[in-house]
Amino acid sequence: MGKVLILNQDYSALTMCSIQKAFILVYLNKADIVSESSQGGIQTVTRTFPRPSIIRLHKYVNLPYKGVILSRQNIFKRDNHQCQYCGVTTDLTLDHVLPRSRGGKSSWTNLVTACKACNSKKGDLTPEEAEMPLPRKPFKPSFIMFLRDFSGKIEKEWEIYLGKKNKDTEEVYKD
Repeated sequence: MGKVLILNQDYSALTMCSIQKAFILVYLNKADIVSESSQGGIQTVTRTFPRPSIIRLHKYVNLPYKGVILSRQNIFKRDNHQCQYCGVTTDLTLDHVLPRSRGGKSSWTNLVTACKACNSKKGDLTPEEAEMPLPRKPFKPSFIMFLRDFSGKIEKEWEIYLGKKNKDTEEVYKD
């Protein structure tokens, strides 16, 4: 069906929603279409409406917390649904880089995706002690980075609102 990027009144990216929800927001005059999809229109019995790709809300929505929630699925998305030690994509779980038994917390910078075999092999050790180096340091993605890189396919016209992915911005987000 597709997704629609929702912008706040100031054109900052808020979230994504279904085409149906975006259409309802536009139809109820709560948002305007900024960009139409090239995939045709929304057909009703009597007329055809433009299919939105980006909409902008009429009223500013204040979001006190605009971050990415730490969850199992979000860690998997950040790590591309693959074990960070061996690269397999099946039988996945979470691993604490610094084990909880040694004071490690459940945080973006201490959790990685691992297969059950690697998690068992690493056990109660750090990656260095287990001689299982991580290909990259775990990091907390920014909200915009998460929308852009981990939310599935994004449309080309969204890039100006989400920023283009490049090595410079990846390094900034990893710190």
